[in-house]
Amino acid sequence: MEDYHKPDQATVQALRNIAHRLRINSIRATTAAGSGHPTSCCSVAEIMSVLFFHTMKYRPDDPKNPNNDRFVLSKGHAAPALYSMWTETGFLKESDLVNMCQVDSALEGHPTPKQQFVDVATGSLGQGLGVACGMAYTGKYFDKASLLSVLCCLCCECSYRVFCLLGDGEMSEGAVWEAMAFASYYQLDNLVAILDINRLGQSEPAPLQHHVEKYQRRCEAFGWHAIIVDGHSVEELCKALTQPRHQPTAIIAKTIKGKGIPVAEDKMGWHAKVLPKDMAESVIRDLQSRILNSNKRLYPATPTEDAPPVSLRNARMPSAPSYKLGEKVATRKAYGMALAKLGRYNERVVAMDVDTKNFTFSEIFKNEHPNRFVECYSAEQNMVSVATGCAARERNIVFASGLATFFTRAYDQLRMAAISESNINLCGSHCGLSIGEDGPAHMGLEDLAIFRALPTATIFYPSDGVSTEKAVELAANTKGVCYIRTGRPESNIIYNSNEDFHVGQAKVVCQSKDDQVTVVGAGVTLHEALAAAEQLKKERIYIRVIDPFTIKPLDAKTIMDHARSTRGRILTVEDHYYEGGLGEAVCSAVVNESGFVLQRLAVPHVPRSGKMSELLKIYGIDRESIVQAVRKMISSSANAK
Repeated sequence: MEDYHKPDQATVQALRNIAHRLRINSIRATTAAGSGHPTSCCSVAEIMSVLFFHTMKYRPDDPKNPNNDRFVLSKGHAAPALYSMWTETGFLKESDLVNMCQVDSALEGHPTPKQQFVDVATGSLGQGLGVACGMAYTGKYFDKASLLSVLCCLCCECSYRVFCLLGDGEMSEGAVWEAMAFASYYQLDNLVAILDINRLGQSEPAPLQHHVEKYQRRCEAFGWHAIIVDGHSVEELCKALTQPRHQPTAIIAKTIKGKGIPVAEDKMGWHAKVLPKDMAESVIRDLQSRILNSNKRLYPATPTEDAPPVSLRNARMPSAPSYKLGEKVATRKAYGMALAKLGRYNERVVAMDVDTKNFTFSEIFKNEHPNRFVECYSAEQNMVSVATGCAARERNIVFASGLATFFTRAYDQLRMAAISESNINLCGSHCGLSIGEDGPAHMGLEDLAIFRALPTATIFYPSDGVSTEKAVELAANTKGVCYIRTGRPESNIIYNSNEDFHVGQAKVVCQSKDDQVTVVGAGVTLHEALAAAEQLKKERIYIRVIDPFTIKPLDAKTIMDHARSTRGRILTVEDHYYEGGLGEAVCSAVVNESGFVLQRLAVPHVPRSGKMSELLKIYGIDRESIVQAVRKMISSSANAK
């Protein structure tokens, strides 16, 4: 620290003044809204002031500039402080602040990308650091923006860096420590986490309270360089944030919750409570009196223009699938092959996995494009957050894979990715009963339900190698969260290589003019339905078989149009629980229509281990179960007459 360039007194006072104005505007905004967390904003005032007007390099009139330093407010409930800081830069007007949380305002209670200066939504605690890891990984390994030397850092000509502000309450979240481990392992020296240790949680003190040395030891144990500072000292913050870095850095800032609000300073019972108007006015007058005259106006440093231009448009396969009819391939293997193929065409295609790459076959991508593969180890929550960060600002086309069943533990991260308007692609392998002997712990039987509940989700359920390759290509070009459901067993290729696929467009794979029931299946149950069709032909019973290809959006029109040709009879069969899957999607499509009779086959309860063929039969989704259900539907119709 001998080379530390201490800011002059005029700069120090200007930074203090900014912090006071941040408190003032945060109080004004929350009191006007009747909602918010003013005490949480007040503890970070000096941190935000130093970050935005002394440390970070960015263009305040162009928040999305790819060369800008990135900032993630993991403690999203301090959103008014972030909005107040962008008012200080001139990007927002003070009149915008007092309209915060109103239905016509882009300034919501927690940050969302409706604001140009927000890359990802925050507010569900513990997720910001994982997202910041994805941004920093992109900066260091994909955009080649690592900090190359101490000299580079001192002369303020570094490429973009990533700063993440966390609260002490969220340090109880395991996702934070997954991210800590990830950042250390990949030596993300362009990442700085600032911990706002203000001691108080929502209903009681945080477990470590103000024992900042314990936070320091924990961060150091995870391989971070950890520095303790007085979080209200502009000088200490400037000094800590100017240190050269050779590893991820944690600034552990000891602060006072409600700093500047005498009645609330370090007091319980003030979390998420706004100041009454008369109290707010009194506190604001006191804070204004602390703003000293200073002729010095601070401006953010200009970023280095070295982030490479990126184009993610038209990520297309260079050629048609090479599979032949009748050939056998598992859709999980077809996924890995398709991903590697897509990666040859676009160098911004990135793949991630959670130490299951030999199951999901993402290892094919890793072997071919090792510099664009990110191993996240057994940490699904962090992988989804890292993927969200990697995809931010449209820097990469990200595919993240794992076993379908374990995406359930990352559901909150998926939910926040949707709120973040993130374009990430997930592949869940080993879905349903078809994994057999591994048993229910590894059977993805809820995955369709959780992804169907995401408002931005597209769900691909390919049934052969050709449709899997098409799903990968379409996902790369589809906005929102995309999910590709793949299976373990090998299955026949049923589509020609030149078959055209579209999101929301089903395929009729078996039909005749004499069809009596329309059967809708996907993955393993589509093949069971085709086998059932062959068996029923011997009885002169004919069925129409439809492959939905995407479960969301569902091609309701095709299903209903063809069902009308089969006297309104629809049978759905799925390797998933009844709740939330294919059958319910079809039910939702026809609920307001008349003339349809719908029968569903699905897994009725928690299954057991066994061979796939045995399990499909026991739980009533195999070809014989389809045959019996078709016979029953026809018989019931005949008896009704």
